[in-house]
Amino acid sequence: MQIETKPKILNRLSRIEGQVRGIARMVADDRYCIDLLTQLQAVRAAVHRVETEVLRDHLDHCVMGTMTGDDLEDRKAKAAELIELLARAGR
Repeated sequence: MQIETKPKILNRLSRIEGQVRGIARMVADDRYCIDLLTQLQAVRAAVHRVETEVLRDHLDHCVMGTMTGDDLEDRKAKAAELIELLARAGR
């Protein structure tokens, strides 16, 4: 992970952690289900944004460096890694 990306990711994850703790309090307080579901959707969206940022960083830093390099086996491995990642995401 690139050094400038790491603090942003950690900050977002910290906020998500706070959101999840808030949801746990809502459950303990027997809050209305729709309110819980709304907050769960917000957490899911926030996690998706973190995932997108990590993927972007990976593509910019790890994949592009490999794809512009001379090691054919390394390029094939990175491509296979991305294909597997996309396959898992589609499940």
